[in-house]
Amino acid sequence: MDNFQIETAQNISINQNVASVGDRILAFIVDAFIIGLYIVISSLALAGTGLDAAGQWVYYLVMGLPSLLYYLLWESLYNGQTPGKAALQIRVVKIDGSRPAFAEYLIRWLLRFIDISISSGAIAVVTILLNGKGQRLGDLAAKTTVISEKPRTNLNRSLAVDVPEGYRPKYPQVSVLKDADVQNIKNLYQTARRSHNHRLILSLSEKLSELLETQPKESPMEFIQQVITDYNYYTQRA
Repeated sequence: MDNFQIETAQNISINQNVASVGDRILAFIVDAFIIGLYIVISSLALAGTGLDAAGQWVYYLVMGLPSLLYYLLWESLYNGQTPGKAALQIRVVKIDGSRPAFAEYLIRWLLRFIDISISSGAIAVVTILLNGKGQRLGDLAAKTTVISEKPRTNLNRSLAVDVPEGYRPKYPQVSVLKDADVQNIKNLYQTARRSHNHRLILSLSEKLSELLETQPKESPMEFIQQVITDYNYYTQRA
């Protein structure tokens, strides 16, 4: 995924450093942990109150409402960041680099149910990979994106993997990819392996096979590893 250039109202060009899919997934995991911890603590606190049947709605309100509104409230009140996004140094901004309005955070939040909840994040991942500006469906509708505020590192160094002597690449069409694409694929793949997210690995494999116009015979994990190694083989000899 490339960084992209925007032009402010003052005609100043700025390069946005788009947040990687891997960072966005890690931020989601941090936020999900916080939500889960809140539910556990609140459940224990309410368990001893002896609520009768008529008071059960209080329980569901205390449990559900903060969890449901978590992303909307954090992002709108804390300048585009949840605790997870802050930990990963990423932030929601408008496509022109300015701070979104509440209505734009609301649109992103509403479309989370399609992007992430219903599809377990698969729709969001595929949309971000297809889009060049780090946007899922909610971002496209709200005209926002998620940027990284981390200092930029040398992509060639972080991309490097060991290519064995006498290695024979299988997919010469990896040349259609760019350094940033492969870095994003590598980050996403490593994150999916750490979290045992097999659905995400499958979605990434399917997207790669579509981009490279091939039908791999390897398993999804082996295919992704092959693509990363093949890319390094060709770029190291360029």
